Amino acid sequence: MNLAHLHHMANQIARNFAIQGDEIAVAATAQHMVDFWDPRMRAAVMTGDKAGLSALAHAAVDQLGEGNVVGADGLEPPTLSV
Repeated sequence: MNLAHLHHMANQIARNFAIQGDEIAVAATAQHMVDFWDPRMRAAVMTGDKAGLSALAHAAVDQLGEGNVVGADGLEPPTLSV
């Protein structure tokens, strides 16, 4: 996975939700990653260097790592291992 590309996508998603306020933007960005990103993409962005992430995207990735985001199917996302 190209980490710079994943950062770019995460930052774009966070920027699109930013108008709704920080708390909602972080939650919506994390939710989008669970619903639409391949588990390998999430694992790469969670375990890689986060220096390229905006503050909102970084917080969303941290929220993913805490495991408190539910998938679109209503189930907890699987534990990611690298």
